Amino acid sequence: MPEPQTMPPPDTTLTAPGAVSAPVSALIGAAPGPGRSFAIAGVAGEGLTRFVEQLSAVFEDEGFEPAPRALDADFVINLIDPARPRPFRRGARGTFVAALTLLGAAPADGLRETYPLLVRALANIVLCYIPGAGVAFTTMERGHYLVSGTDDALLARGVAERLLPLARARLVIDNEFLRDLEPELWEGDACTAQIAAAGRRLDRLGLLPTPFPIEELVSERDLRHIHRLYGIGGLSYGNLSVRKDAARFWMSASGVDKSALSEPGRDILLVSGFDAARSRMLLSVPPDAAPRRVSVDAIEHWAIYRQHPGIGAILHVHAWIDGVAATEINFPCGTAELAASVAALIAREPDPDHAVIGLRNHGITATGESLDEILERIEPRLQRQVPMT
Repeated sequence: MPEPQTMPPPDTTLTAPGAVSAPVSALIGAAPGPGRSFAIAGVAGEGLTRFVEQLSAVFEDEGFEPAPRALDADFVINLIDPARPRPFRRGARGTFVAALTLLGAAPADGLRETYPLLVRALANIVLCYIPGAGVAFTTMERGHYLVSGTDDALLARGVAERLLPLARARLVIDNEFLRDLEPELWEGDACTAQIAAAGRRLDRLGLLPTPFPIEELVSERDLRHIHRLYGIGGLSYGNLSVRKDAARFWMSASGVDKSALSEPGRDILLVSGFDAARSRMLLSVPPDAAPRRVSVDAIEHWAIYRQHPGIGAILHVHAWIDGVAATEINFPCGTAELAASVAALIAREPDPDHAVIGLRNHGITATGESLDEILERIEPRLQRQVPMT
């Protein structure tokens, strides 16, 4: 088994103000090399065949190899009928699926009209090809935007440029539970109490589970489907963490109501390391615990704590603050690339230990001395709805 990485004293290779550690890419490990595979699932109807061919050609030019079976592909373009979208059943959790369909005209309300397709197709992203206009993108948390173009060859290249970083992104969402938590931490400590209290405080703020009012975009049936699939219900979105010591931090579990964080080792987990070779987070839990998975953003928090020993807590919520620096590419949550993007922006801040960074069309990540200090600082400026840009 490869030796896990913890958080030893950082090195000094970053030169941004306040940054004192190695580049995140060096901490997290190399991105996937050549040999990534892709596949086309479904049947292209009239009007879509040529564009699909051109899009496939761009991916092959970029080093993606056609997979013998769609189930084995790293990236899948799933062709759907907007009236009856059929989901692509992933063979692996790490498969990125883009659902592609044809629309006769640009929708009057792009987000409202295309968001249900995203839910019904079980896709990471929905692409709506609109002849003579472009391709509309819709994502679960990150809104809706148009890549315009009338020349299909140039449009295919423009769409691929948006998709390629996502298709190449490396998920770091696997957990390994080590039954080695010290007995004195089985009932928690001051850090876990801080996380539980901050979760209750967040509940009182009444933040939205997504950057926009999702219940206004989908039917009641689709909303139930979203709640079941993605754990969006109550305050189950976002995440909180508090540094325990130089090598470890406590963090909220994935999909758990943040207003009811009660059991250390189940609702609040101690992240004790990162195994870069196997892309998995290491969690220390009590011997008889039945742990939940840690938040998918654990790799992001790990990288930030590793870079900045002065940071004592990190908070991520689906809300917004005007005037903050923001990511440009909407990498999926739980990817090494999103972690690197956010950590790099924090490292550029004048005071990384007390920073607020935007995840465009998604939310914010804030650092501070404690969760209470972060909330006191940002609460007066929080906007419940994230502006779509």
